[in-house]
Amino acid sequence: MKKKKLLLISSIGGHLTQLLQLEPLFKEYDYHIVTEKSEITEQLKGKHPMSFLVYGARNYPFRYIFKFSYNIIKSIFLFLKHRPDVVISTGAHTSVPMCYIAKLFGKRVIFIESFAKSTSPTLSGKMIYPIADLFIVQWETMKQIYPKAVYGGSIY
Repeated sequence: MKKKKLLLISSIGGHLTQLLQLEPLFKEYDYHIVTEKSEITEQLKGKHPMSFLVYGARNYPFRYIFKFSYNIIKSIFLFLKHRPDVVISTGAHTSVPMCYIAKLFGKRVIFIESFAKSTSPTLSGKMIYPIADLFIVQWETMKQIYPKAVYGGSIY
């Protein structure tokens, strides 16, 4: 029986740390991780199948527009290369285009809202919530913000 293909995507830092908490699932699926390129993520490439997008901080709006545009195009190519059945994301901005691409191709989108958010939504969460097949929050209080979300508890 063929394993389902997962594409896991997040920005670097805490979002990637949360995504890597799902590692027990990795042996059950054919998976690929997409994140931003950095020294730390380069080291992880030896342990996990990975592809990289360009890091772009939103506090430099002019440069960010070009980097974000590049990441959208690269996300399309990565999606077509790996052809996942499911896209799982913990955010942030890097993951939004990939989730929409997956939805356009009729694939399932699972989003896990950040553990750091217990009373207010993230921008990526607000953008992905309408298209997510499964939207998981890590705090019960977040069900007030995302009524259709599933409370999954902490992934730490």
